[in-house]
Amino acid sequence: MGRTTLFCASTLFGAMTLAAACDEGLFGTGRRVLLVSNNAAIPEITPALDDAPGFAGIRDRFDEVVSWNAIIAPLHPSDWKARSVETPMLGRLLSARLGEPDELVVESITVPPSRTLAGLLKDIPITVYSDGLMSYGPTRFPLPREIAGRITRLLHLDLVPGLAPLLLSECGVPPVIVSRSALTRVIEQIKGDTPTTRAADSGRESPHAAGSGHKAEHADDLDQDAAPPAGSGQETRCADGRGREAVILGQCLSSLDILTTAEEAGLHEAMLRGLAARGHRKVVFKPHPAAGRRHARELRPIAEELGVELLIAPGTMPAEVCFAVHRPQLVVGCFSTALVTARRFFGIPAATVGGDLVLERLSPYENGSRIPATVIDASLPRLSVDGSLVEPPPVDLNALVRAVGYCMRSAAHPDLREAAAAFIKDNIKDGGAARYFKHRRLSSLALLPTPMPDPASGREPKEESPPGQGRDPEPSVQPIQGAEPTQGTPGPGSAKTPVSRLRRFLSR
Repeated sequence: MGRTTLFCASTLFGAMTLAAACDEGLFGTGRRVLLVSNNAAIPEITPALDDAPGFAGIRDRFDEVVSWNAIIAPLHPSDWKARSVETPMLGRLLSARLGEPDELVVESITVPPSRTLAGLLKDIPITVYSDGLMSYGPTRFPLPREIAGRITRLLHLDLVPGLAPLLLSECGVPPVIVSRSALTRVIEQIKGDTPTTRAADSGRESPHAAGSGHKAEHADDLDQDAAPPAGSGQETRCADGRGREAVILGQCLSSLDILTTAEEAGLHEAMLRGLAARGHRKVVFKPHPAAGRRHARELRPIAEELGVELLIAPGTMPAEVCFAVHRPQLVVGCFSTALVTARRFFGIPAATVGGDLVLERLSPYENGSRIPATVIDASLPRLSVDGSLVEPPPVDLNALVRAVGYCMRSAAHPDLREAAAAFIKDNIKDGGAARYFKHRRLSSLALLPTPMPDPASGREPKEESPPGQGRDPEPSVQPIQGAEPTQGTPGPGSAKTPVSRLRRFLSR
């Protein structure tokens, strides 16, 4: 029997990356099985990637497509882990079901379902692929030696030239680039198989497109929060690619507890107002596949107020396909990887909004989104509500990413400490890099810059926190107007009452 390679993917863009790698010959010949995992919060009502428009363009790369959700139903792929006592039995059953695979190809190796599959299918080599900016960050969680020792390579897109991936580097895993040309060829195939493109190419709405809900719809027609089933005739499509001036990339930041729902809506509003101020009158909103229709509905009254025609791209369509179809003049988002692919693969200008807020809110510090947010914020211009684009302060991006990566997982990368300390010393106060670090994390790692002595007095000045990253100012208790000052509350003109140690601790 020939060689069998088992690929695991949860997004259409991830499957497109695998197709590009196959086209480059990175997996040789043999039988290829694609294991599709639907990681949506409610997968029963959310189409999987093999049901998405455009998947047919890459289906021929795989001999068989299997649903991981169907295999472990009714359990959820992001939650289920095999108990240690059941692992040998389940591993044999899974291996027999999938044709005795000789190699496992997964994404996000530290979390299920990839971590679960790696634990079940033992004694076979593992290839990890990364289709986003997270490849430039450290491995989120330490891996057991039984799994780390089997990882042979890391496939990644060359999104930031000159920046080497930090992911899995502590395990000695060599990175391998999936070329830009291979991915763009796959995007063109997906574009040619997308119903929206066929309608645009014909210059009119085809009967098939009309019956399948593939014509362009305004945000006025979005009345449901949940995404409808594929082919239900209720999906929002942008059929005509002509005249689309700008694209807004949505992300599910509130679902990830990075921002509140109101704050995320505020970011989208700021993006739309900034584009309108720059003169864009047609804007395509590309929602995150897991975000539903709430964000588009919230943008509708703002677009009407600004006189902007708001069109909604299908959530299942990768943003890169949207770029290939619509060729916008500007792409705006928060820290989506698609901002980089727009500029790198299509030559489309990109801008970011809300990076400072996200960098402040990401918790814990080793959050996997920190490196993508850092790369985007440090390399792309920032769009303001008045339409102005402000370039970020100049910074050595490679040194910045390495320093942030060390602070995220210092135990895994002790070799980066010296370079990280030098970068922080040179840039934390005057270089504009303070927003990428937390005072408490630098203090715990003994990386806070040493204050210089005062030449006049010979004393060392009091250490200051990095701008925007230090302790919160001590809360000042204001007396109620018309009330007598109470004990501990300073009255007008009185000295400020010292704040207790407990209050200082809680205020941090």
